[in-house]
Amino acid sequence: MNNLIFFVVIFLGFSSERVLSEIHASLPPRGWNSYDSFCWTISEEEFLQNAQLISQKLHAHGYEYAVVDYLWYRKLVPGAYVDSLGYDVIDEWGRVIPDPGRWPSSKGGKGFSVVAKKVHDMGLKFGFHVMRGISTQAVNANTPILDITTGKAYVESGKIWHAKDIGIKERACAWMKNGFMSVNTTLGAGKAFLRSLYHQYAEWGVDFVKHDCVFGEDFQPHEITVVSGVLKELNHTILYSLSPGTSATPAMAKHVAPLVNMYRVTGDDWDNWGDVATHFNVSRDFAAASMIGANGLLGNSWPDLDMLPLGWLTDEGANVGPHRNSRLTLDEQKTQLTLWSMARSPLMFGGDMRKLDNTTYGLITNPILLEINSFSSNNKEFPYITSTTEFQFLDQVPKIQTRTQNMGGSEKLVVGLSSCYVPEAKGWFSQMVDTNLEQICWRWGSRNKKAKPFCLYKTEAFLQSDEDVEYSEKYRGKIHLHASNREGFCFDTSSKRKRTSKEHKRASFSPCRLDANQMWELNNNGTLMNSYSGSCASMKVMKANAAPGGIRSWIATGKKGEVYLAYFNLNLTRTVISTTVSDLSKVFPTINFGSCSCKEVWSRKDYGSLQHSLSASVDSHGCALFILTCT
Repeated sequence: MNNLIFFVVIFLGFSSERVLSEIHASLPPRGWNSYDSFCWTISEEEFLQNAQLISQKLHAHGYEYAVVDYLWYRKLVPGAYVDSLGYDVIDEWGRVIPDPGRWPSSKGGKGFSVVAKKVHDMGLKFGFHVMRGISTQAVNANTPILDITTGKAYVESGKIWHAKDIGIKERACAWMKNGFMSVNTTLGAGKAFLRSLYHQYAEWGVDFVKHDCVFGEDFQPHEITVVSGVLKELNHTILYSLSPGTSATPAMAKHVAPLVNMYRVTGDDWDNWGDVATHFNVSRDFAAASMIGANGLLGNSWPDLDMLPLGWLTDEGANVGPHRNSRLTLDEQKTQLTLWSMARSPLMFGGDMRKLDNTTYGLITNPILLEINSFSSNNKEFPYITSTTEFQFLDQVPKIQTRTQNMGGSEKLVVGLSSCYVPEAKGWFSQMVDTNLEQICWRWGSRNKKAKPFCLYKTEAFLQSDEDVEYSEKYRGKIHLHASNREGFCFDTSSKRKRTSKEHKRASFSPCRLDANQMWELNNNGTLMNSYSGSCASMKVMKANAAPGGIRSWIATGKKGEVYLAYFNLNLTRTVISTTVSDLSKVFPTINFGSCSCKEVWSRKDYGSLQHSLSASVDSHGCALFILTCT
């Protein structure tokens, strides 16, 4: 298969066809992922049943990827769970392969080749989830590294290289410490191992790879770069996706977007309103940074707001199959789908296809939403709106917090992680409290002259046992940082982070230990870099008493000149949201809004000719989506 993709997908409704041009991921990818409805326990039979229904019901609407989420290589036996050790199936080269107990067609070294062929025969594309680096199980077994050019063990400088030579134990995946660790990509053997993985995936016929624990708080830019380079050299095109994106920023994404095709910009999104609401600020920021449809691997790249947890689901982190309907109300589901479409996020449905109800089916195949998601342009938040409530444009859950400190009565500082290149990361300095006590502080530019700097207490990294000595050179010059009222607790980036975004609201101080998550280095340019993620501690000034709620709006243009305008009510009560013709003209001055007719999608109400203003009464957590046709 060439690296250029040529195909047309016909789908029902508003647009008669969905045409993908010659470039890779020219439109936001669309498909189904098993995680929301099966966690990690899905079997081959269950997956193929879902794939068949995707082919029959969703493929005509542009859903083309059937994706198996994580731990498809783990044996489903007592004692096996997300962070268990010793239950994975690996080959003689230390590469994970499907568990034959759940994927019987993989026996005899076939891997996923049989499953992929069956998916391809359905007219779909096959994908799966992979973790960072190399498995702990392979490192413990010290398997040799495959050299794909010879088909034998990798040899360099007269040495046969093994898993223990390339695995970096102190850079284990924070949320799956027993499972996977980074590989040393400065070594030829490290690159050879990653190359052997993705060449094997191509041989299996894999079309989509969701690469986890390499972005956001877990940023591994060197591994992303190496993998992207390997994918370019393959004869089989693989769409490259990064997940998750906790603490991801547009500045960070600008470094990786050219290397990938989609990348998560949030933690895991589940079926609760709080998770949906956190996406408004994130999607706004990435749109403002012109990241939607930016240059990507062999084509375009797309900020990913995560899967759609609709329909028949399992509980987050549950070790069981699907058993309940989505907890989001119908209004909240419409809001989520409308925001995802207006922000042109990839659409990955997460519900069990075998119990797909008519309401959910109608939402995820709504032709106007799919038209907006695929073909709209100039997508951005629209700020010129008013409402009957006093709360407007308020942040929802603050960006990933680790610790907050009120600054006077109106502002507070929020400590998070960001790219080391942004201004928000620069401003840390050292000061002596006394001859034996030093602080690392943040100097912030508030108008409140009485505000004190935000400070953490510094100690040298403490080696706890003889076996830690081997890391002493690696951590020379690194420091631990303590909260003033939490002696024995150290500032930690993500070692306790779970896969759900709700966990990210916790302050991140945990008992001090020798762990790269807790190692920091103060640089001369005023940045405070973390040894685990390579990201820097950043500060943001926020309103101290900002309450949840408010109203939001997005605007975009269609390929036929129409204008899409969405109102979102994040309040707990029904709210009237309005804008004026003159304010619409501020965003698109070349459009004559005085000559527009207006229809609302969800109510199917015809508003007639647009006069001086456009108002709608929107239910709590609901939305209104207008199509403005102007002459």
